[in-house]
Amino acid sequence: MSRGFFITFEGGEGAGKSTQIDQLARSLREEGRDVIVTREPGGSSGAEAVRHVLLSGAAEPFGSAMEAVLFAAARSDHVEQVIRPAIERGAVVLCDRFLDSSRVYQGVTGNLDDDFMRNLERVTVNGMVPDLTLVLDIDPEEGLRRASARRGTGAPDRFEKETLAIHRRRRKAFLEIAKAEPARCVVIDASMSADKVTAAIQRAVQLAMAAASTDRERSEA
Repeated sequence: MSRGFFITFEGGEGAGKSTQIDQLARSLREEGRDVIVTREPGGSSGAEAVRHVLLSGAAEPFGSAMEAVLFAAARSDHVEQVIRPAIERGAVVLCDRFLDSSRVYQGVTGNLDDDFMRNLERVTVNGMVPDLTLVLDIDPEEGLRRASARRGTGAPDRFEKETLAIHRRRRKAFLEIAKAEPARCVVIDASMSADKVTAAIQRAVQLAMAAASTDRERSEA
C-alpha cells in the first residue's frame, strides 16, 4: 500500500485490547507488513510525559476540561511524531485508544460541551482519523473483574476506580459512536474466548483493508 492503514482499539476497562493488539500485530507482521503498535495516552516522548499525570489522577482536581486539554496535547504530539509519519510511509498503525476514548471519557462521562470536544478533536487529530475502529464490547462488571485480576495488588488507575454506573454509561457511549459511524467502527463481542475475539478482529481487518485497497485502485484509475 502506498499509504498505510490506521486501526484503533476502543472499549471499556478489561476488554482485552492489549492482548488483541499483540495478536493482530503478530499476524500482520507474518504477512510481511510494517506494523507500529502504540497507545494513548502516550505513544510519543511528549505524550508519555503526560501519561502519568493523567492516569495517576493528578489532573483530576482541575476538572474534566483540563484533562481533555492534556489528552489533546498528548494526542497532537503522538499524531505528528508517530502516527502520521508511519501512515505516510505505508505502515499499519495499531493504537490502543484514540479519539473515541476522549469523546466517551471526557465528553460523555466528563459532561463536557459537544462543541468544545469537537473543536479540540479537530485541532489535535488534524485529519488523522482512523481507517478502522474496533470497539471491544464487554459488560462493565465483567470488564472490571478482569481488570482487577490483571492488576493484582496494584491500585486502580484514575478511570478504573470510578463507579459501575459510570462504566455502564461509557459502554453505551462507545456503542452509540459505533452505530453512528458504521463505515469506520466494528463492534467485537469481547466476552467470547480470546481465540474467537482474535478471529473476529482478523476478519474485520481483512475486510476493511481489502475495501480500502479497492477504493484506492478506483481513485487512481
